[in-house]
Amino acid sequence: MIYYPKGARVRDRNILNKGLYIVMRDFAKRIFDIAISLAVIILLFPVFAVIIVAIRVSSKGPAIFKQERAGKDGKPFMFYKFRTMKLDVDPFGPSPKSGEDPRLTKVGIFLREYSLDELPQLFNILKGNMSIVGPRPLYVSQMSEWNERQKKRLLVKSGLTGLAQISGRGELTREEKLELDVEYVEMASFLADIKIILATIARVFWRKSIYEKKYSQTEETRGEDKK
Repeated sequence: MIYYPKGARVRDRNILNKGLYIVMRDFAKRIFDIAISLAVIILLFPVFAVIIVAIRVSSKGPAIFKQERAGKDGKPFMFYKFRTMKLDVDPFGPSPKSGEDPRLTKVGIFLREYSLDELPQLFNILKGNMSIVGPRPLYVSQMSEWNERQKKRLLVKSGLTGLAQISGRGELTREEKLELDVEYVEMASFLADIKIILATIARVFWRKSIYEKKYSQTEETRGEDKK
């Protein structure tokens, strides 16, 4: 039973109830994230091993691509992906528009086709700086380009997938993705997360909207070295 101070107003009670709901929701989501990410890592461990060997054998450089991204509350964290591009390309360059992009390695093309390059982010989730569902993590320097509404995407942890990824992904502009990120923050719930996860699995299976088709009209920076 929740104890309310004597004379508390209905508004105060609603605030307390909302705060309790958010705490419980976030706790349940964290438990879910840990359970699912750990289970998938264990289940797909042989796949991880095969991918790492394939990347190392087919091209020079490390198998894991690491880059600083903006997480919850704008706090930077080290983001992981399987490397899909050649070692000498600009890590802050525009995203590939197709599998014919010369910057991509042969193994990288395959990994992107099935979104396997995102698998290392399961370790980001396990560490607690990402969640299974949430806005995709963008560059730290890009935060200065967002308006106050768009910055609401930083109120939750970055995600492996999100509302924008099942609503068009590469077919959306940056502005459209940011708006969908904010919409997710405003309607976040466990049921919504389950629906997004199921929709993501379907899109990965059908390999829909993998590559960027549109670019933002206002996006000026993509990384710390872009001023």
